Amino acid sequence: MSRARAMWQRLPTPVIDLVLVAVAAVDVWLNMWEHTPLELALAAIGCTALVFRRRFPLGVFLLTLPVALMQDVAVAVLAALFTLAERSRNRRLLAVCVALSAVASSTPWPLAEVDRTMTLVFFVYGLATAAAPVLFGQLLQAQRDLARRLAEIEEAREHERALHAQAVLARERAQLAREMHDVVSHQVSLIAVRAGALQVAAKDADAKEAARTIRSLSVTTLDELRTMVTLLRASGGNATELTPQPTLADLRKLVESSGPHVELSGELPPAVGTPAQRALYRTVQEALTNVRKHAPGARARVELWQAGDGIGVTITNTPPTRPSLSLPGSQQGLVGLRERADILHGALDAGPTAEGGYRVRLRIPLSAD
Repeated sequence: MSRARAMWQRLPTPVIDLVLVAVAAVDVWLNMWEHTPLELALAAIGCTALVFRRRFPLGVFLLTLPVALMQDVAVAVLAALFTLAERSRNRRLLAVCVALSAVASSTPWPLAEVDRTMTLVFFVYGLATAAAPVLFGQLLQAQRDLARRLAEIEEAREHERALHAQAVLARERAQLAREMHDVVSHQVSLIAVRAGALQVAAKDADAKEAARTIRSLSVTTLDELRTMVTLLRASGGNATELTPQPTLADLRKLVESSGPHVELSGELPPAVGTPAQRALYRTVQEALTNVRKHAPGARARVELWQAGDGIGVTITNTPPTRPSLSLPGSQQGLVGLRERADILHGALDAGPTAEGGYRVRLRIPLSAD
């Protein structure tokens, strides 16, 4: 069955439509023993309308109702009901359509004296017949939703694992940075101080030159050491690369990689310092990650702005269009962003919007360094 279904799905859509129209026409031809020109025209319209069932499922179903009125079980009506159930999430509408199909199939045609008992029997039979394609269509819809949810869960888990690996790397960097700062930096500073004292106190020219060289190398080593400590303390980044850290130049690429539902607007002055650029980038990255995890289907807007002596970014997303995924989280993302903002003497605000979405706003002094 799965092989046959796969072969059927590989067929071009126009071919499937033509085959379905032909089957519905043959069904009408075999079951309509006596017909008038009007009945024949209504049947032809109902069968031909199946070509447009994907674009106008409800309208096509209504056009096939005359076919159900003229015969007990009509392929055209069942196909239209299946397509409507596969695409609609309105259960009340589907129930009304099932009832309309049952009424049409149980009503005597041509209209004559009604046998209530037989009409009721035919109505119940029509309900059962019409409910079958509706249930099957809803089953396929649920299967697609489940496959999409599973794909989203797997994507979120992969992202969570990547974030965990980055967090582990960041902790290792921080520990190494502390050791370098507390031990190596202290010892190199002592060497530089002692070399400076030796340079002043030495009488021999060669000794003075050697002390000067040692002091110069010590100062250079301290400068390089400070750069390495700053790099190691920076969070994020891939496991295979420690530099360069992201800047505002990488922000557009981040937004574009997040999908067509995210847009970027605004500009910032070129004088923004590197730590501020890194904080802005990480704020946008964390906010878009939360949108993907907790607001599936929502649209997001990233706005860069400058107000007086402050710069910042605001990330706002609309309410989710699908139920959010119940995924584990460390709950440390916003905490880390607030710590970054505090270090730069800025402020981070985050909370829900009146429309049901969420907003994250970071403000940093332009002079932050």
